[in-house]
Amino acid sequence: MRIVFAITVLLIAAAAFDTAKADPYPWCAEYTGGALGGSSNCYFMTIEQCRATVSGVGGYCTPNPFYSGPPVQGQNQTSGRRPRYF
Repeated sequence: MRIVFAITVLLIAAAAFDTAKADPYPWCAEYTGGALGGSSNCYFMTIEQCRATVSGVGGYCTPNPFYSGPPVQGQNQTSGRRPRYF
């Protein structure tokens, strides 16, 4: 009886967790920091948002390597190399 109860509790707990979602942000800003290094921010829906953010602070925009949604206009789908967008 205890085993049946434990299995039931485990199944209910597993069903309560949400599944992983696709990353909805297709663009990343890569900030250049000179001798201090740099950082990245992958929370941009459009390349225009990304470009406006890096404008004046130094950096460039790249496609998000973890984005798993539909293809983004401007991404090179035939090459294995990721293009850089400035």
